[in-house]
Amino acid sequence: MHTLEQLRSGALAGARRLDLAGGVTELPNEVFDLADTLEVLNLSGNRLRDLPPHLPRLHKLQVLFASDNNLTVLPEVLGDCPSLQVVGFKGNRIKEVPPAALPPALRWLILTDNALGSLPHTLGQRPALQKLMLAGNQLQALPESLQAAHRLELLRLSANRMPQVPAWLTELPRLSWLALAGNPLGWGFASANDGSSTLPTLAWPDLVLGRLLGEGASGHIHQVQAAHWPQPLALKLFKGEVTSDGLPSDEMAASLAAGPHPALTTPVARLSGHPAQAQGLLMPLIPPAHVNLAGPPSLSSCTRDVYPPGFALPAALALRIALEVASAVAHLHQRGVMHGDLYAHNILIDPVHGQAQLGDFGAATRLPVDQPQLSQSLQALEVRALGCLLEELGAAVNAPDDPAATQGLQALARVCLSEQPRQRPTVAEVAQALQGMQDLRDTEPG
Repeated sequence: MHTLEQLRSGALAGARRLDLAGGVTELPNEVFDLADTLEVLNLSGNRLRDLPPHLPRLHKLQVLFASDNNLTVLPEVLGDCPSLQVVGFKGNRIKEVPPAALPPALRWLILTDNALGSLPHTLGQRPALQKLMLAGNQLQALPESLQAAHRLELLRLSANRMPQVPAWLTELPRLSWLALAGNPLGWGFASANDGSSTLPTLAWPDLVLGRLLGEGASGHIHQVQAAHWPQPLALKLFKGEVTSDGLPSDEMAASLAAGPHPALTTPVARLSGHPAQAQGLLMPLIPPAHVNLAGPPSLSSCTRDVYPPGFALPAALALRIALEVASAVAHLHQRGVMHGDLYAHNILIDPVHGQAQLGDFGAATRLPVDQPQLSQSLQALEVRALGCLLEELGAAVNAPDDPAATQGLQALARVCLSEQPRQRPTVAEVAQALQGMQDLRDTEPG
């Protein structure tokens, strides 16, 4: 984080990124001294109510974050910024997005946790739009113009007031990651899918809290010891706040509905008796040898995960990961759950033995059992997300060493990535094809 003193002293001359917090009420004029270099401007955690009309002087600015400020209207001046691609105004009090406020090069728009009741028609007139994060607002509909958003891949609509899913939404050619939970959609769920009634409870006083294993958008994960429990456990304590994906209560419901599967990180018990009434789920502790398959998307990659330079996998390992994840997602779909965030960064793998674990149900949506056609259309979106993963796994295999595995994964990926959602296979069919590839490898000599 930078300071006003650094900015005013000229110590930040030539900076490409500026992170400025500390109760700023207006954009300091000294920021414009960086106009020829500044690409990323982070103004989150201040007390801004507007942005100055001469903001376009920052002609190289590509990314602007202004979360947790005091804005009630998305500033129209953003629409005049020629290079601006990423706009993040989470956790303000924004009620209005003027049609002119959206920059022409917009790729990624974050308006999570505001007070939006509608969106302008110009949103669908931004051809580069890939990522749209709108959880925690008051939206009852999407602009019809979004039908033209043919590059849109990720959409977060959780915790709004949507009474129905637009018919055209599931026809978008590249939409792959969708979150819908927490809307009054009136969907029917299979009661048998909710394992909360049969899941045992563990009381807070019976747990010994260990080290912090990680923190996500919806909660903290701790290692715990539980009396009279046969296996090591991890406890996820939910924060109870709207996240970029939706509401923690919806994440809990989806996790419970998912049920057990060897390649899924799903709960084995619920927490009771927390002194602050926090909700929590207990899950098997994943062995420390497991690592994340990839890192989350970057500002430049937008919707695609980031792998280390030179990342490579043996063909057998890539195929096993693909098969285990596809089998897990097929299980979810059969249980009436769409994961919504099927990404390599949500997959933990054992790089020696190849075991894979898909976790993070923060964006999960329970599917409507009373609308089978809509359910199938929603599942087809997740097939495309699986196609992205298969494409990445295929690219990681050393093709000269195992051309059959590389070609098989890439061919399957192409089918899953079809821009005609109805032409995609089901996840169960993908898992079956991967199993056939695995069986063929097992029968090959040598």
